[in-house]
Amino acid sequence: MVTHVPAEARGDERGALLSFLAEQRGGIRRAVLGLSDEQAGSRPSASELSLAGLVKHVAEVEQMWVSLAKGEPPAVVRNESDWHECFRLVEGETVASQLAYGDEVAARTEEFVRSVPSLDDTFALPDQPWFPPGGRVSVRWLCLHLIRETARHAGHADIVRESLDGATAFELVAKEQGSSWG
Repeated sequence: MVTHVPAEARGDERGALLSFLAEQRGGIRRAVLGLSDEQAGSRPSASELSLAGLVKHVAEVEQMWVSLAKGEPPAVVRNESDWHECFRLVEGETVASQLAYGDEVAARTEEFVRSVPSLDDTFALPDQPWFPPGGRVSVRWLCLHLIRETARHAGHADIVRESLDGATAFELVAKEQGSSWG
């Protein structure tokens, strides 16, 4: 853990889950700190991942899952033909626009999680071969899944950023806070 997540207020499970999700989103946001769109779009490691693509992907996936939980269609529907576009900027997109979109998604996620009657409320999983037929999950599961998904990609972002210019997560936290590391 690079930043500290304060303990939740007694009994505030929703707040705790949302705080850990925000902490992981912060790792991805910091990974693009000080970079141009061109730098953030580059792929300096053996992976096809770029920092700009990770920013975009995490926001798209979070929006999709919250829409699913709400029983609404996702803002962007991806399939085999365009899945690659969720990992890179396309015409007219910038890192700034994707960060702003991510902020909107985060606000809607928080609003939704805080508004459901219970974290035990469930919703149907999509009809995909990797999910059990007729499967249902809780809003708690959704929060934990988003934390896991975001943390996985925050780790990717750490590696991509360090491959790009040597900046580590600790250095980026210090830079964000206006100080220096080490």
